Amino acid sequence: MSAPLPSSLVLIGCGKMGGAMLEGWLRNGLPGDRITVIDPNANMGLVAFCERHDVTLNPPMSQVEAPEVLVLGVKPQMLDAAADDIAHLAAPGALVLSILAGKTLANLKARLPQARALIRAMPNLPASVGRGVTGCAGSPEVSDAQRELANTLLRGVGRVEWVENEDLIDAVTAVSGSGPAYVFYLVECLAKAGAAQGLPPDLAERLARATIEGAGELLHRSDLPPSTLRENVTSPGGTTAAALSVLMAGDGLEPLLRDAVAAARKRAEELSG
Repeated sequence: MSAPLPSSLVLIGCGKMGGAMLEGWLRNGLPGDRITVIDPNANMGLVAFCERHDVTLNPPMSQVEAPEVLVLGVKPQMLDAAADDIAHLAAPGALVLSILAGKTLANLKARLPQARALIRAMPNLPASVGRGVTGCAGSPEVSDAQRELANTLLRGVGRVEWVENEDLIDAVTAVSGSGPAYVFYLVECLAKAGAAQGLPPDLAERLARATIEGAGELLHRSDLPPSTLRENVTSPGGTTAAALSVLMAGDGLEPLLRDAVAAARKRAEELSG
C-alpha cells in the first residue's frame, strides 16, 4: 500500500468477504498489530490466521477503543443486534466503512449515532481472489484523506469505483455485485449449447469454462474497448459473425441483460428501503 495506512482498524465480522479484505490488507502492507477482529463465530482457521499475523481477535469489547477505521462486515440482518455493542467504536473522528448489502448511510447513522464519516461499499465475489470491484458512496463528512484511506483498504481486494449519489449503489449492485452470477450462468448456457451440438457434456463445460476464463484475462490485460476486442475476433461472414447476428439482434442479449439489470436494481431498492 503506497497511501497512508490507518493507525488502527477494527473489523466487525470476518466471513468470506471480511476475511478476503483482511488478507488483502495484510498482503499489501498493513501491520497485523494495528488490526482487531471481532467475530464471535470465529473458526479455528481464523484463530490460527490471526495468531500468525499478530491480529488481535475477540478481545473484551470494553477494552476495544475507537479506531481510526471501523469496518462493518457482519451479515446485514445482524446489524441491529450488534449496534449497541459497537456503537462506541464509531466515534465522531472515526471512518466507518460498511460492506453490508442493503444498509443505507441513513440506516448506519441511525444505529451508530456518533458516526460522522460513513462510506457504503459494495464489493463483489471476485474480491475473494483479489480481482473484485467495489462501488462506493460516502456521506458528506468523509474527508479527502478518509476517502483515500478507504481506497487504500478496498484496493486490497481489487478495483474501486465511486458514485456521488448513494442511490446509484443499487445500480452498482445490479451490475457488478450480481454480475459474477450472470457470467457463471453464461458458462452454463454455453456448455449446454455445445452439448446440444453433439459435444460430450463434460467436454462442453471445460471448453466453455476455459473460454470465459481466457476472454476475461484478455480483457483484463488489454487496454482496448470490449467492442474492439469483439471486432478483432469476428471475421466478416465467418462463424463468429453468424453467432453474433443472433446475439446482437433486436431481441438478443443486450435487451435481455438490460431487463435483468433493471430487475436486480429494483430488488436492491426494495431490500434497502
